[in-house]
Amino acid sequence: MVEKRSLLKVYVLGIITLGIYFLYWFYKTKEEINGLGGNIPTAILLIIPIANIYWLYRYAEAFSKFVKKDNNTALWFLVFWLVTIIAPAIVQSELNKIAEMEQVSVH
Repeated sequence: MVEKRSLLKVYVLGIITLGIYFLYWFYKTKEEINGLGGNIPTAILLIIPIANIYWLYRYAEAFSKFVKKDNNTALWFLVFWLVTIIAPAIVQSELNKIAEMEQVSVH
């Protein structure tokens, strides 16, 4: 089940917590994307230098295949790596669309 989140809330909490909430957000969305079929490894890799690049690649790969469904992993990896601050906006807006579709199908 994908949770619908407010983009404003994600950014405000991320700023207030000096980025700690963004780590939590990545963990939660990793779990949701894995629930859609992704195979993103443990989020512990996010805090390990060099391993975090590998983790971000796997995150972008799963996002591309199971959320956007465009199989453009390289593009999403570069966007997420080079302009990391916009990753939550892109990913969460796409996950919100899925959450809305899930909510409609339940009712």
